Amino acid sequence: MQEQHSFTADQDKGILYLVPTPIGNLDDMTFRAIKTLKEVDLIAAENPSHTQQLLNHFEIDTKKISFREDNKDYRIDELVQTLNDGQNVAQVSDAGMPSISDPGQELVKACVDNNINVVPLPGANAGLTALIASGLVPQPFYFFGFLNRKNSDQISELEELNQHSETLIFYEAPHRLNKTLKNMQKVFGADRQAVLCRELTKKFEEFDRGSISELIEWTEANQVRGEFVVIVDGNKNATQENQEQDELAGLSIQEQVDLFIGKGMKTNAAIKEVAKLHKVKKQEIYNIYHEI
Repeated sequence: MQEQHSFTADQDKGILYLVPTPIGNLDDMTFRAIKTLKEVDLIAAENPSHTQQLLNHFEIDTKKISFREDNKDYRIDELVQTLNDGQNVAQVSDAGMPSISDPGQELVKACVDNNINVVPLPGANAGLTALIASGLVPQPFYFFGFLNRKNSDQISELEELNQHSETLIFYEAPHRLNKTLKNMQKVFGADRQAVLCRELTKKFEEFDRGSISELIEWTEANQVRGEFVVIVDGNKNATQENQEQDELAGLSIQEQVDLFIGKGMKTNAAIKEVAKLHKVKKQEIYNIYHEI
């Protein structure tokens, strides 16, 4: 195991500070975050030109370099060397917390592997900001972030997530929102409650609450702009479905159908229930059961 005592660091090594930045409103920058960015030797920024606007606002003139997805492989080695040389580094993403749907995790891992202290600062996070104002149950929750862009892969991800009873948190771009909601409707159902949270902390902050089908209609009736957090109610039947799947494990299809019949279901209803649990067409289970 490894112990880290954040503020009794090896004086020969620097510290990596993970510094959250505002998700919209610059007033959400903390005093500690500003102080840290002023005092470190180097800022590793996802997009230096974007970060410069923040630095200008708070009169911070610390040197900065880019650290993003397409240069992380060689930049990590450089940053670890800088830290090993005793310099302190702050890592920032364009908005919110580093590593949350943004670069950072690999740098943290490299620092841990090299016994370099990693110190996180608290701050803005779009997912939690949206969750507490959504009106849906805030805990437990399951943060997923961005779904896969490929349609078939997205459907597969949603089918797996449909086994969760926790409130679900997603991020989505405006041009993909309608398609994503339609896939959610296919998997979660039209009546599942959800909330679209747009432009959080900014002038045009907006919350649109309703069923998934209602939110699809909203996206088709309005100009969809801004980055979205999508909060979706968990599957309240997930626990029961998982218990049923455990109960059916090891049984043949005929035995599974007979089990539901034994609980009082009619044959066709039992066949339909087994098909639903296996995520196949009812006709397929019908044919197996009746040996057609």
